Amino acid sequence: MMEINLKNGIDSLLFGMKQKDVEQLYGLPNKKFKDEDDNQIYLYNDKKLRLTFYADEDFKLGYIISSNPENTLFNKKIIGENVIKIKNQLPFKSWEIEDFDSTENHFNESNWLILQSEYEEIIRIEIGAIIKDNDEFDWKFK
Repeated sequence: MMEINLKNGIDSLLFGMKQKDVEQLYGLPNKKFKDEDDNQIYLYNDKKLRLTFYADEDFKLGYIISSNPENTLFNKKIIGENVIKIKNQLPFKSWEIEDFDSTENHFNESNWLILQSEYEEIIRIEIGAIIKDNDEFDWKFK
């Protein structure tokens, strides 16, 4: 089970961890590369995780994408579930929806959570570190 801890991370991962901290937990990634913003990306195939370490934040973990079927949110599995049903069960109701042909992103800004669905079924989740009022990230890893 990989519990999604909104505003904090997933499983044992906490926003603000450095690459070495993540490697101590999960070992070396299956693949790593830099994106167009020079951020470091780690892919863990077995965990179905894509981790982004922000270059302009001293390479701290700031964004997580996962399609792991073991992902849970409030103790409910969500991958493969109906997106409307899951959204109705969540304690927050403010959602922006972006439509991309066969997929949709359901975005809740206050928790920086995206539920990506295809054919109304959740296929992946994205969570990001929260930005505080002073435009700085609320890092959870100390």
